[in-house]
Amino acid sequence: MNDLREEPARRKSPARATVRLGRPPKEMEGEVEERILDAAHKVFLERGFEGSSIDEIAVAARSGKPTIYARIGDKRALFTAVVMRDVVGRIAQFKSDMSIDGTIEERLVRVAIAMLQWTLESERMALLRLAIAEVNRFPEIASQVSRNAQKLSTEVAVGFLGEMAQTDEIGRLPAFAPERIAVTARAFLDLVVMPMLMRGLAEQKVDVLSEEVTAHVKGRVPFFLAACRHGG
Repeated sequence: MNDLREEPARRKSPARATVRLGRPPKEMEGEVEERILDAAHKVFLERGFEGSSIDEIAVAARSGKPTIYARIGDKRALFTAVVMRDVVGRIAQFKSDMSIDGTIEERLVRVAIAMLQWTLESERMALLRLAIAEVNRFPEIASQVSRNAQKLSTEVAVGFLGEMAQTDEIGRLPAFAPERIAVTARAFLDLVVMPMLMRGLAEQKVDVLSEEVTAHVKGRVPFFLAACRHGG
């Protein structure tokens, strides 16, 4: 009888941790893109467009280059996305406490000061300057930013003016009629907000300019209201 050799039992290999490859769950996709744009925003401000690289942005975002190319595109597309999100997209998010206390002039002054302080925030201005510096390289960005910023800022101003008009006798003026209030809102922005914004783009120290905001607004708001009351 032949000797029977018992085969040693095979050891089971330890279970391997499951690794998910490919795209993240849908609920995380927005988070990934926000992380990429946040990193690109930081790198572009520190290095400028020419001095930045997708490699550096990928490291800062803790993301792979293929992910950036697949989700947003090359450096040009990434720069466009950052500018549009942080310069234009944030306009629609502007909020200010709409206190009903005080006269219409006092309420407009409070809103305008809050709007200018928000606009002149240093990082926001730095990105605007960077976009302007690259206008020859990306003329389409300047055009797109300008159109969208004008549209969104007008919508924000219409909302504030319309709400004020409902609680004040000024709402009976032709300038605040539904068919004219968008033009009135644009005039308010051009008269009160735009001059300080243009100065902010040229001023190196925005903090110094911020000290002039209150005096600027208090001088412009009465002029705006006088024009509205006299058919302007």
